[in-house]
Formats: sequence, C-alpha cells, structure tokens
Amino acid sequence: MRTVYVIGIGAGDPEHLTLAAIAAMNRVDVFFTIDKGEAKSDLAGLRSELLARHVTRPHRVVVAPDPPRDRRAAAYADAVVDWQGRREAVYADMIDAELPDGGTGAFLVWGDPALYDGTLRILESIGERTPVEVVSVPGISSVQVLAARHRLILNRVGSPFLVTTGRRLAAGGMPAGVDDVVVMLDAHNAFAALPDRDLDIYWGAYLGTPDEVLAHGDLHAVRDDIVRIFAEHRERKGWIMDTYLLRRRLPAGSR
Repeated sequence: MRTVYVIGIGAGDPEHLTLAAIAAMNRVDVFFTIDKGEAKSDLAGLRSELLARHVTRPHRVVVAPDPPRDRRAAAYADAVVDWQGRREAVYADMIDAELPDGGTGAFLVWGDPALYDGTLRILESIGERTPVEVVSVPGISSVQVLAARHRLILNRVGSPFLVTTGRRLAAGGMPAGVDDVVVMLDAHNAFAALPDRDLDIYWGAYLGTPDEVLAHGDLHAVRDDIVRIFAEHRERKGWIMDTYLLRRRLPAGSR
C-alpha cells in the first residue's frame, strides 16, 4: 500500500515548521507539488527551502500545473467542486505514475490541512478507488499567526468565536450571536461594507513571511487604509492572502 502524508508547513515563516512535520518529511520518498505560476513563485521557493534545510534522506519532487479555476463563477460551490475534481485527476495521475506500491509520498500544504484546504478531501476520494493510507500532520495556520502578531486571545471568557469566509461575510454580514469572527479567503474586502459601528478589526496579510503587513483599530476608522494597503500589495506581488478578526466591542465590565 502507498502512504501519502499531508503536512502542514505553517503560514510562511520557516521557523513555524513543527518537529512533527520535519519528522514526517524525512519519511517521504516523493514530494508532490502544484505549480501555481510565476506570481506565486516565492511560495514555491519557500517549499524548496524547507526541503533543502530539513530533509536529509534521498527524495524526489514531482511538479504538475494547477488546473485553471473560474473564480468569477456565480455558483461558487459548484465551481470549487469542478476545480477540485480536476485537481483530483492531477493528484491521482501523479500518485499512480510516481509512487510505487509501498512508497511514501507527501503534499506540503500551507497552514493546517484541516482549515480551508482541500487536499485531504481529494485524497479521500482517490482512496475510494486506489489503496492509499493518508496521514495528516497539523501545522500553524494563518489564524494562529494573526492572533500572535496582534497578541490576541481569539475567544473571550465562556464565549465562542467563528471562522468563516469573506464570501459568507459579504452575503450575510456579521453572524448573529457571535461577537468574534475570524475571516479567511476574502478577495474583495468584505469588511469594508459592514454597517456595524461597534467593531474592531485585527488584520494581517502575508502572515509569517518577509512581506507581512498588519493593521488594527476601529473598523470604520481604518477600513479605507486597509483597502488601500490590500490593493497596493496585490498590485506589487500579483497576489495577496489576508486573514482578520472582527471583534465586537462589549459594554464596560463585559468580557
């Protein structure tokens, strides 16, 4: 049987790679990776740096191009399912062609495999047709890095926090009954349209990398600055990935 590790490698800081991740990487014969193009070549470079720094056993790296994705489709969920289906075909081809029976492969994924990453779901589907043992190794997510950079505790005493997407925030506003909301995958600054006057925002982009940029404050006081920073950095690098916490200010004496 083949074994495939899905290894969380953190949000971008090489020092955030865990000891468990390093140990897993040193069991791997073949590392599978997706080429996302020139715009994100710095991310590919970081993966290569991690392999060079930490993997001491002989190994190979197999690269395949990322299938095109329609990010403007009206039916977002359907578009994601279609794209992941085409990714699944690419992953299955790489595993079949490059990983012999008894071999160990790995996908290195940003952040944590359990948080807004589809690799485990894709491999589960492949495993329904091909015998593959999948092992997930957790990593430090951008949510954890955001909290550390802003010296935050994400939940308040006895209260929940919610992790959601920019698309859902834009569609429904602040979720009812939740005062602390972490937002990921927001390509259109959904926070800027919120009417709430009692929110603080703790924002970060390129978390854990040399390009990291942070901002925080009253949402209505800083939102235009964040939108400007977002646009400037996306224009400069060709891509941006941000994460932020929206925190409702509670009455004095509340936590």
